[in-house]
Amino acid sequence: MEIIYVYTRKRSEFGRPCSFSDRPAVVNVDIPPDPSMASNFVLRNPVDSYVQHTSDMSEHEVNTERVEVESRGVNHVEGGWPKDINPQEVEQTIRFRKKVEKDENYVNTIMHLGTLMEHCVKQNNAINIYEEYFGEEEMAEVEDEPPSAKTINVISKLTSFFDVLLSKRDPNVTKRTATHLSWHPDTCKKLAVAYSSLEFQQNVKDMSFDSYIWDLENPNKPELVLKPSSPLVSLEYNPKDSHVLVGGCYNGQMAYWDTRKGGLPMEVSTVEVSHRDPVYGAIWLQSKTGTECFSASTDGQVLWWDVRKLSEPTESLVLDITRKGLLENALGAVTLEFEPTMPTKFMVGTEQGIVIACNRKAKTPPEKITSTYSGHIGPVYALVRNPFYPKVFLTVGDWTARIWSEETKESSIMWTKCHLSYLTDGCWSTVRPSVFFTTRSDGTLDVWDFLFKQNDPSLSLKVCNEPLSSLRLQDNGCIVGCGSKQGTVTLLEISSGLCTLQRNEKTLATAMFERETKREKILEARHREMRLKEHARSEGQETEVEESLVEDPQEVLDRVRQEFFEVIEAEMQRRARAETQGLRGKVLGTAWTCNRSRDSLPRGGGQGSVSVFQVKSRAGEEASAQEEESQLPKDKEEEEEEKDAA
Repeated sequence: MEIIYVYTRKRSEFGRPCSFSDRPAVVNVDIPPDPSMASNFVLRNPVDSYVQHTSDMSEHEVNTERVEVESRGVNHVEGGWPKDINPQEVEQTIRFRKKVEKDENYVNTIMHLGTLMEHCVKQNNAINIYEEYFGEEEMAEVEDEPPSAKTINVISKLTSFFDVLLSKRDPNVTKRTATHLSWHPDTCKKLAVAYSSLEFQQNVKDMSFDSYIWDLENPNKPELVLKPSSPLVSLEYNPKDSHVLVGGCYNGQMAYWDTRKGGLPMEVSTVEVSHRDPVYGAIWLQSKTGTECFSASTDGQVLWWDVRKLSEPTESLVLDITRKGLLENALGAVTLEFEPTMPTKFMVGTEQGIVIACNRKAKTPPEKITSTYSGHIGPVYALVRNPFYPKVFLTVGDWTARIWSEETKESSIMWTKCHLSYLTDGCWSTVRPSVFFTTRSDGTLDVWDFLFKQNDPSLSLKVCNEPLSSLRLQDNGCIVGCGSKQGTVTLLEISSGLCTLQRNEKTLATAMFERETKREKILEARHREMRLKEHARSEGQETEVEESLVEDPQEVLDRVRQEFFEVIEAEMQRRARAETQGLRGKVLGTAWTCNRSRDSLPRGGGQGSVSVFQVKSRAGEEASAQEEESQLPKDKEEEEEEKDAA
């Protein structure tokens, strides 16, 4: 191997640190240009070059499999008993308990646990671990927050995006309306929705009759599919047993379900004893058994049922406000209202815009209809009592929402402005007495707070582009569900300012209700007084007319003759006065003319004035003569009439 370069360094310099210093530049190599190589190059002016320093990236998409969740229930029974004892036998369990209570180990254990329990009870009484120490500051923060709402979930039966992925949701192509919503009474995490098409003669042969129970934690698939014999118009959870639901069908039948037994109804009422029209209202009653309910329909009937025996209704009422009990005169019911604190009273909203207040415990059917309230032009789509003031209730119909008091029958105490679109539903807030919600046919949700603003809603939110048909608020007052005509259910979370009780709100709401009720009472009394006066005046006029009709013909003839002679005498006196005034005028005119002719006057002026006066006096004489001539035939006619009357 040939060595070309050799580097040498002393051993002592190995590992020596480098010492840098400043020095001027030194040219080590200088390569001059070679003119002979110029022909090998091409001149480029300007020269552009691009350099990319970023690293290459790749994009990948992965679609994970959707997790399907199923709900399964476990039925727990009483356990811990020995195998030789049947828990269903009361005598065996009592005998075993007595045996255990006599055991010394049982007594010692109870004494030991009792000491620990006593300590915990005393500690709990001394310190309240749930006490709120900073409630006022939280209240101030809530008051500063503007009213708002946000969409937290959308439950749609049939959408363009989910058609393929979630075809099990609703295979029916024809869209149906979400007619009624009902929240689960315990967890508020489940929502029962009744679907039906209320358009007249728009039902298709292949239209589905199913309604659904949705789980909010898994909105992609209904938790349970309810399969009625006819589409459900109303659907309600039982407040005492959350597994039981009652529904009113489009054909007038009543049915109830037990979710532990599946989607088929447990029992259905027969067509002969059911309603004749769709059941728009079905509500559970407060009873010991928890199985009683009542329903209302546009056929003009209210029927009471016991779900254990739906073969026939237990009681019925015909909504005939004439109190004759005739079904052909009955008003069709569109909505139903029942307050558990008033177990015997209920209210019905009708198609004619009249609200009927009823008392179930009245002795006779006519007495069950206690009073009526008229204020809407069209059907009453919503009728709800205020949860804080049961004597105050809200009605929604035509283009307005009205607040009524039971003490004023003729007019509502408060009402909203007329909207451009129809109002379809409404409800009170469950936590604030001055807040209520309304839905409109243009897809808008309005939140009203009349303590804050009376003329306009505190919050208006465009929920969807289709008409909203139903509305239901959770018991906690924070989440509201809106059902649309196309079957979409939208869940909205209300801001804390609209679902938190404000300071002195109950006092202010009470004062406003009392003030408006008093004002309406004064106006009603004034209006009633005016009507009584008008009625009395009309009766007086009718009495005079009747008396004039009853008069004797001879008396009428005598009165007419007397009036006739009075007129003739007055006319003769007038003529005598006129003749006297005419003669006096002639005498004065002649005397004045003679005097003027004796005076020495200029030729033109004096003769002109005399001639003018004479022309005027002659014209007056001719006019009076014509008048006397015109009166002559009238006098002859009057004399002939006097002879005929005599």
